[in-house]
Amino acid sequence: MEIYGFCAPGFEALFEAFAKNFRECGDTGAAFAVRQHGELICSLWAGSADRDGEQPFTEETLVNVFSSSKGVLALLAMQQVQAGKLDLDRPVADYWPEFAQNKESVTARQLLSHRSGLVAFRERVKDNLIYDWQAACDAVAETAPWWEPGSEQGYAPFLYGWSLGGLIERVAEKPLLELYREMLAKPLNLDGGFGALGHSSSRIADVSPLKQPLPELRENAIGRAIKEDRKGPVAMAFSNPVSLMMGTNSPEWRGALIPAANGHFSARDLAAVYGDLAGGNPITLGQKWVDEASREQSRGRDKVLQAEVSFGCGFIRSTQAADLRFGGKQGFGHPGAGGSVGFADPEQGLGVGYITTRLGQSLFMDRRAVSLVETLYGLLK
Repeated sequence: MEIYGFCAPGFEALFEAFAKNFRECGDTGAAFAVRQHGELICSLWAGSADRDGEQPFTEETLVNVFSSSKGVLALLAMQQVQAGKLDLDRPVADYWPEFAQNKESVTARQLLSHRSGLVAFRERVKDNLIYDWQAACDAVAETAPWWEPGSEQGYAPFLYGWSLGGLIERVAEKPLLELYREMLAKPLNLDGGFGALGHSSSRIADVSPLKQPLPELRENAIGRAIKEDRKGPVAMAFSNPVSLMMGTNSPEWRGALIPAANGHFSARDLAAVYGDLAGGNPITLGQKWVDEASREQSRGRDKVLQAEVSFGCGFIRSTQAADLRFGGKQGFGHPGAGGSVGFADPEQGLGVGYITTRLGQSLFMDRRAVSLVETLYGLLK
């Protein structure tokens, strides 16, 4: 496998770590990028962008990064907080009156930190609902929490995007995609965004499962929880509607706005977003609000993820676990289903992005991203 790109002097070992993922871990199309103190110090890519192996993967290739999209959405929300348009501790219903149904006390902070109880639709919804932005936002506004808001931590895999995205649109008084292009894509020169249409890159990679699953770094208890209660919050969060788990290469998925899960970004994009937040002088968000976004808002065994997780305002915070170690204690970011990840390490001034077309089954980062990150930090010592 021919590896393309560059590494700054002293970081050449990342070439071998990246190549090893293709030789031993099933990657067939992937990219890895790192920014430090505002400078791109590594950008690697290799393989193909389609399942037939005919379209080459490039530095600008966009991949569906699934829940890594959530960190970008959270940044847009925090920009509205900085602008004085959104108060984290006011009820969402103050800005979005229809949202008050069964949850008039839920705050923006609770939405961001996964403490709203709004983790899934409670009633079965039609498969095509997820492709209709307004209908999905309306359905979320009508949905009752699964438990008392603020009482428990429960990750919202998909409703997070419609609830937070709907709130952002109302306080900003602009469509979410327009806001994204104005506030993030343009200042950071990003190739991708939510959905996969209308961006500066037209190279969209197809995703597919790894041919041979990688050894797990921790138990993924979600499957067991789904089997134990097919109508419970975990099962409903991931499979209501079933179209949430299918068709991610389809024109309908790519053309929709599903901001919790259908962000399509390059590795360079994710490194740019998090490199800006880690650099000490961010252009997208003042340092005061970067600190607030990355400060712990909630910690515990998550009722949906079935694992111990620490959340800031929309970001997962670094822990000692290898699959959630984003540098030091100040690190924060967001992994995505399948293996993609983006994170910031303010202590080292690092922004890191990894994307892959071959989807693993790990709960957080899998061995491919972990290997690259561990190699990177070994070179920083």
